[in-house]
Amino acid sequence: MVAASIALSAATAAHAAKKPKTIKAPVAEVVPTAKSEAAARLAEWIAGSDDNGKSPYIIIDKQEARLFVFDAKGQELGDAPVLIGIAVGDDASPGVGAKKLAEIGPAEKTTPAGRYIAKYGRAVGKERVLWVDYHNSVALHAVVTSNKKERRLERLRSPTVEDNRISFGCINVPTAFYGRNIRPLFQKSGGVVYILPDTKPVEEVFPFVRMLPYLNNAAHNDGAPVQG
Repeated sequence: MVAASIALSAATAAHAAKKPKTIKAPVAEVVPTAKSEAAARLAEWIAGSDDNGKSPYIIIDKQEARLFVFDAKGQELGDAPVLIGIAVGDDASPGVGAKKLAEIGPAEKTTPAGRYIAKYGRAVGKERVLWVDYHNSVALHAVVTSNKKERRLERLRSPTVEDNRISFGCINVPTAFYGRNIRPLFQKSGGVVYILPDTKPVEEVFPFVRMLPYLNNAAHNDGAPVQG
């Protein structure tokens, strides 16, 4: 019996040794979506000025209803459609963060533009969300599907941007993208979120974008002063 067991073990080991190795298929390269002029300018300025410091960051283009996520070194990791506030506007209504959802009027349901230090924290129902503007109750989280009449999933999948305005001001992201590209990157220390404006000039919300030509000129000349 012992000899038979040894022989069987030897045969099994030999068979395992001859088993062909599994070859993993190459991962397809993700082709980033083309940015609008405003988003491209902002992304270039952030990369040139290191405005994000050592933090990952997100650019949200409200006019295109799209989000772009970058690691701390400025490497673009992906993009996705987003749902934003119903109302067109770049400022939060005074005191809106202290109101209950039922008390917020249609004109107050804006996603405010600006630069925000985002951190994870608890929301209603103890759900953890990425708070973009905690004072005004603006968070970034996976798409909410509790109200079927709002058709939020269908709105995200729609090729148009006109139907992407549905939230109270929060930014809704496709669930898979949120879990893969945002939560792992931001859950430990947070990051920076830049939200482009609807109606204001980009330079009014992000004044330092005006310095982009000078940044490019300095980089071209290796930082040496240009005589003129």
